Amino acid sequence: MKSIYCILFLLGFMCNAQQQLVTLDYYLPKNTTYNQKIPTPKSILNFELGEMHTDHNQVVHFMNAIAKASDRVQIETTGYTYENRPLQLLTISSPKNLAKIDEIHKRHLALTDSNASNQDVSDLPVVVYLGYSIHGNESSGTGAAIALAYYLAASESPELEEILNNTVILLDPSLNPDGLHRFSTWVNSHKSKNLVTDPNDREFNEAWPGGRFNHYWFDMNRDWLPVQLPESQARIRTYRKWMPNVLCDFHEMGTNSTYFFQPGVQSRTNPLTPELNQRLTKKIAGYHAKALDKIGSFYFVEDSYDDFYYGKGSSYPDVNGGIGILFEQASSRGHAQQSANGVITFPFTIRNQFTTSLSTLQATYEMRKELLKYQQDFFSNSSIESKNNKIKGYVFGDEKDASRVKELTKILSQHKIEMLHLKEDITINKKKFSKDLSVIIPMEQKNSKLIHAIFDRQTKFKDSLFYDISAWNFDLAFNLNFEGMNSLALAGARYENSIKPGIVNQKSEVGYLIEWTDYNSPKLLYQLLAKGLRVKTTKKPFVHNGKTFSYGSLLVPIQNQTLSSDEIYAYLNQIIPNYTIEITAVETGFTDGANLGNPNLVTLTMPKIAMVVGRNVDPSDAGELWHLFDQKAEIPLTKIDVEQLQRVNLSAYNTLIMVNGNYAGLSPAIVTKIEQWTQNGGTLIAYQDAIKWLSDAKLIELTLKTNKSEAKAITFEQTSDFRGAQEIGGAIFETRLDLSHPINYGMPRNTMPIFRNSSIFIEPNNNSFSNPIQYTKNPLLSGYISKPKLELLKETVPFQAIRKGEGNILIFTDNTNFRAFWLGTEKLFWNAVFFNKLM
Repeated sequence: MKSIYCILFLLGFMCNAQQQLVTLDYYLPKNTTYNQKIPTPKSILNFELGEMHTDHNQVVHFMNAIAKASDRVQIETTGYTYENRPLQLLTISSPKNLAKIDEIHKRHLALTDSNASNQDVSDLPVVVYLGYSIHGNESSGTGAAIALAYYLAASESPELEEILNNTVILLDPSLNPDGLHRFSTWVNSHKSKNLVTDPNDREFNEAWPGGRFNHYWFDMNRDWLPVQLPESQARIRTYRKWMPNVLCDFHEMGTNSTYFFQPGVQSRTNPLTPELNQRLTKKIAGYHAKALDKIGSFYFVEDSYDDFYYGKGSSYPDVNGGIGILFEQASSRGHAQQSANGVITFPFTIRNQFTTSLSTLQATYEMRKELLKYQQDFFSNSSIESKNNKIKGYVFGDEKDASRVKELTKILSQHKIEMLHLKEDITINKKKFSKDLSVIIPMEQKNSKLIHAIFDRQTKFKDSLFYDISAWNFDLAFNLNFEGMNSLALAGARYENSIKPGIVNQKSEVGYLIEWTDYNSPKLLYQLLAKGLRVKTTKKPFVHNGKTFSYGSLLVPIQNQTLSSDEIYAYLNQIIPNYTIEITAVETGFTDGANLGNPNLVTLTMPKIAMVVGRNVDPSDAGELWHLFDQKAEIPLTKIDVEQLQRVNLSAYNTLIMVNGNYAGLSPAIVTKIEQWTQNGGTLIAYQDAIKWLSDAKLIELTLKTNKSEAKAITFEQTSDFRGAQEIGGAIFETRLDLSHPINYGMPRNTMPIFRNSSIFIEPNNNSFSNPIQYTKNPLLSGYISKPKLELLKETVPFQAIRKGEGNILIFTDNTNFRAFWLGTEKLFWNAVFFNKLM
């Protein structure tokens, strides 16, 4: 063992020497000369590429310099991050192609039309999209993008000139500028002059949340379908503008790995992906293997990773007529680190990514006609399939919630999916669709495959393991009415987002009523409370002027407010156009069902909310809630680091949130502090593994369902697959609701789909009224779950409200705001925030 460590340390010292010698020649092909007018990375960065980690400002500066110096490069800013960093896109080709780039773009886009098979592609360039470092702490990708931009601009190789004559390259050097900046700052500030390769060194162990994520701690490589983030929206605009033939997504993985490129595990390929797609992917893989063999780098394919979830960069093209390719490089996570394969240096990781960037270009150039033909046939075949399908379209909507309908149309519009208005109110399978709040998606359009990917349900699979989630159906995520249509006779004009803005129907001297059914009702409620207005909610439905106001509807009284009736009316008119909600004036407090002075109308309290963040807390779950508060609801949220909990005065808050995480390290003093705060009237909202901590800390008592999966006829080699098959990687299940319970206020119907990726199964309470949400006897709607886990899940509960002195603890087994697009269950969370005292 000692000899192994000696070798590793010797390699570390060798690494120091090697790193000093690494120059641009280490990366570049040797069989070419370079244009001296093109600036090298060192001339702009003031250090050799790989010597330091580049921050985003340096990347921007270098790319601008390359574009200015080269007639092969055009550059544009496609958007900005939350931290206002520019998102750059380089379009690289031969000067003659760039001179007619609009014509090339028009001809290329024509390949996606239904009559694409008639297009002549003999002289049409192939389009390649190269995207780097969507995870900010996987920065070898951005390093490779710098080397590649220089090479493509400066190389005088005749072979490269021929590639450029036949290729349009879209180079996105930094898909996650905010994360890249956070990571580069960390590793550069902890770099030693004499490189330390010990994995325990601070350089390789970032502070929470790390550079992987964007500003709001999202894993942006899961956002290609939901497109909730500005970075995602920019890259989807680029993708839909060009519809590239090949898209490459450059990542990093564990330090002890080697190098991966697709194809992935074949049994886990999404069935919507054509078989030819995988054959072409495998053919391209041959180019990568040959290139990596030349430099002696090891690699693997068809293992670990898959092409199932279409919301990732490497799989989104597969349902859009292109070829998506994932690259995973073993990470140095700094400048040089010991690994099972020797000391991995940052320059070494850059060289591998640069090498496969070049092999991608070589492959697409040589396979140009094959790839263009594949794209033509993909859309031509999709058109034929949609014409022959008995389902001619889908209709979705919600009679009471214009905002959720609008949010889904915004996503579909970004994917260039065509939508139509509904001519008149209809009912299909007992589901009502109003013409003003419903949308039709015709299937005879070029994006029919993508529509299937977004909405089709699947419960049977070839494989039981998934790299990511196994279900993501958007109609279920938004909890909308959704049905297929055998005819488009009731389809109207092309859909325009023409949902009417909110109004106040008239002035009142008594009060105003607001339904709690709209997605943005919580945002409006907070705005009213922040203005200092007294607002009530109803625990019982009532009827006013023939209109039913259900559980949770709001009342803004006129009398005894800090504002006069005129001021209240003026304020409501000022803010309501920003919503799609109607505010109803009340002429009398005498209503059917519950007079407005009835004790069932309860005054609400202004929420003062904090969330625990920091070490061992799930960054994505915390970030998704931060994003919900800050961007969607515009409600202030205090983020308290776990290290600060002991010193914080919790009495300043009435609501504390603990998302999924490992809280076992919290001291007994903090447990006591939280318990006393809750008993004094605070509301603790806890998710997933935070529930286990609460149970272990004796703050709650739970009865959990468990089973023991026995491995029979399973070899040692199959152990990992056996255990993985027992996990719920992400599937969708049906629950039934008690609509009278405050946690369900505003829900459109008494059933609700819930996304689940945890294995916490809570037994229902003996009192039925304490089980407001319960899984049905046959809950699986879409996705994979093992049979033993499905049996465990049946008729369990995903939520419980537990009284604790004057306060309460509200627990959810799963994230109600999953990846920011699971709008259908967000109302559960807001009900926990605003109506917790009613539970």
